[in-house]
Amino acid sequence: MNATTTPFQVTGMTCGHCEMSVREEVSEIAGVQDVEVSHETGMLRVVSEQPVDESAVLAAVSEAGYSAVRA
Repeated sequence: MNATTTPFQVTGMTCGHCEMSVREEVSEIAGVQDVEVSHETGMLRVVSEQPVDESAVLAAVSEAGYSAVRA
């Protein structure tokens, strides 16, 4: 089964702690297999079994204290 990678652009991250906060929140979404976050580029890549629920990712990023849009 092929995994799906969905990119997002996150604003407001400035350090590794920011990355960790976003990674922890997004990792809790059902079906998410891997989360790649970079505060340098502001990119968030979500690897999931099925296409990820975009609204769930945006809510998780918001819960971490940042905002995101689908890239």
